[in-house]
Amino acid sequence: MADIFQDALKLMVGRVDETAAQLKGAFPHFADAKGDWTTTPDGDWTGGFWPGMCWLAARVTGTVRYRRWALEWAERLRPRATSDTVFRGFLFYYGALLGAVLFDDPRAREIALEGARDWVKTYNPNAGCFPLGDAAEEASDVGQGEASVDSVQGVALLVWAAAAAHEPAWRDLAIYHARRHIEFCIREDGSVCQSASFDPQTGVLRKRYTHKGFTNESTWARAQAWAILGYALMHQWTGERDFLRVALKCADWWLAHVPSSRVAYWDFDAPVGPDTEHDSSATAITAAALLKIAAALKDVQTRREVRAAAEATVRALVEGYLDVHGILDRGCYSKRINLATRNELIWGSYYLFEALGVLTRKIEAAKI
Repeated sequence: MADIFQDALKLMVGRVDETAAQLKGAFPHFADAKGDWTTTPDGDWTGGFWPGMCWLAARVTGTVRYRRWALEWAERLRPRATSDTVFRGFLFYYGALLGAVLFDDPRAREIALEGARDWVKTYNPNAGCFPLGDAAEEASDVGQGEASVDSVQGVALLVWAAAAAHEPAWRDLAIYHARRHIEFCIREDGSVCQSASFDPQTGVLRKRYTHKGFTNESTWARAQAWAILGYALMHQWTGERDFLRVALKCADWWLAHVPSSRVAYWDFDAPVGPDTEHDSSATAITAAALLKIAAALKDVQTRREVRAAAEATVRALVEGYLDVHGILDRGCYSKRINLATRNELIWGSYYLFEALGVLTRKIEAAKI
């Protein structure tokens, strides 16, 4: 199995090279079966994943050019530090924090702190969370009274920044945010509702909804994956045990409901037929998260079981969805609006790359 993972990692390093040759100053967003990228000028919500892949490529290969590319693209994210979106967490965690953590790069550290400093000003103490903001690209309903489980991962940036900037209060705000989203988005059985609306003045929860799922009440695969990853990361950075319990609860739900192929359909409640889209990106997110959970667990048997589930999930993606050019195919961006429903998605590629780095022992799951 190790050879399979090593070979897949090499393919994905090659895909990093191919992607770099395509780009003309715009960020890769999603690609077609031929590997041609649709790009965004400012990175949208996904801009951090491309420099993130470059940071990982630098780590797993030791090749200097990848680190140079990562820093060049991280610099391009700087204007986004003041954009009114909670997804600054995605942008600056992967785009810059990885460089600070993996390489102690001073410019990466500076850029990551820049993203954190402006974002922390948007915290709503009445609601106990950071709202989506008025320019949140991934959302349908945006503004100061909207929340999404997608944002839990991002506040790990603020936990790191709290220590780096000697601002301990930032850590507390990140923890409050993550705990509030347990109320907002995590159902009793461990399934996940993607989004919530709240009163910005009182913080009272108004409604839950899944804006990218099959219905407003369904369990969208990527929301489930974001929750598993978000709470695994928040435990990793804070040591708070309740976050690990939530991550494991959501992961158990995923493993109990994912098809026998181990690759999720785009929504767990969508009718299943021969043409129903899978989502390799949600599955890759979950695989990376399972490796983090396994690294954090103290119970030996549970740790082995979760690690085995992660390895089997990565193997399913490598054998069934990763082509000879290193393209992770059949990610489903947004089925509701039929956008890129069978495509390579930059975040799916990032998380599979990260998982392969961990499985080949070139990256520590608990480090990033």
